[in-house]
Amino acid sequence: MRSLFSLLTTLAVTRNARMLLATAVIGVVCGLASAAFLTLLDAATDVRASHGQLVWALPLTGLVMGWLWHRYAGPAGQGNNLILHTLQDDASERIPLRMAPLVLMGTVVTHLFGGSAGREGTAVQMGAALADQLANRAHVDAQIRKHLLVAGVAGGFGSVFGTPLAGAIFAVEWMVAGKLQLRFAPVALLAAFVGDAVTERMGILHTPFPMVAVNLMNGELWLALAAFAIAVAMVAVLFIELTHAIKRGLGHWVPHAALRPVVGAVAVVALWQWVGTDLYLGLGVPAIERAFLTPALPLQVFALKLLFTSVTVGSGFPGGEVTPLFFIGAALGSALAPLLGLPPDVAAGVGLVALFGAAANTPLALSVMAVELMGWHMALPSLLVGVLATQLKGRRSIYAGQPMARAKRGAHEYRATPQTHE
Repeated sequence: MRSLFSLLTTLAVTRNARMLLATAVIGVVCGLASAAFLTLLDAATDVRASHGQLVWALPLTGLVMGWLWHRYAGPAGQGNNLILHTLQDDASERIPLRMAPLVLMGTVVTHLFGGSAGREGTAVQMGAALADQLANRAHVDAQIRKHLLVAGVAGGFGSVFGTPLAGAIFAVEWMVAGKLQLRFAPVALLAAFVGDAVTERMGILHTPFPMVAVNLMNGELWLALAAFAIAVAMVAVLFIELTHAIKRGLGHWVPHAALRPVVGAVAVVALWQWVGTDLYLGLGVPAIERAFLTPALPLQVFALKLLFTSVTVGSGFPGGEVTPLFFIGAALGSALAPLLGLPPDVAAGVGLVALFGAAANTPLALSVMAVELMGWHMALPSLLVGVLATQLKGRRSIYAGQPMARAKRGAHEYRATPQTHE
């Protein structure tokens, strides 16, 4: 009996040790992938800033990318939704390796020609695709495979933003909205911190944000933040519904998938000419930095960035939503700060993280990101606004494949129910 117990213990230890070793390898790979991606993204942004006429070629770029995605992407074309489905269904198909290079180059090209998209989707998809290749080659079982996929998500998110703790929490909070999948926390933490260390070792410098001081003993501050949460929820709903409506509309009116990015690109170029500024193209980091300062940004700034991003992402251009939602949330906070009596840096900082937290149903992860980016004073304000906005927003998500945890009556158990946007 003792021999059997000893054998089982040894096997369990060996199994966990192998999983942690594989997780560390995934962290290294994610860090290297994020470093390459961020280097290319910075280069593309610099080239577009110096050659503004490149935006005119966005429709042609959309046609080429639309054709490539239609011809070669296959299941990888589902993006983050494929990862979410795979994490819920152990028997689902493998995540194709081609997802990584397709989304990498697609996102870089999108930014080169002026599309308004983010980068978290790219990092998460690269991390998950590379992690699944390792799991496939190692012939692991379904449960270990799922752990390694979570590690890929955490490693990608944590390394691309330089926020490893937020990356780890995002991975375990993102899988099922409303329920933390804490059994995956060890691999998520390991992959995120290893990935971030590798990216830093490669010389990548992330965007610095100001340290924000908040008087947490001011009662009026909390009332103003609660009011701000209502505005954040309304903007999250607007972004989610508009983006999904564009996807559905193009799916109905433009039957050939390869032509949908062309329609979106034409709209982006028309908007660019209408507003007469490059402010809303690409990531929009300069506008995010301006949001922390006075005077306040005009109210239309957040609305225009929302429109540019919904059209870009909704028409099928690859990338993500995080950094554009950072822009939208920070600009919203800047515009509303004088009306609510909030310090501009507090409103911008809270809006920056809370809007994506609400839209993705990950308010805890984004509150932790606020601490990693702007200091510990931002923890409670960001958490308050993020949680309130998430609840007020209801059962919506920017990720159509994200399941929702639904409490059973009279019990503390949960079961996942799918989103129904698309």
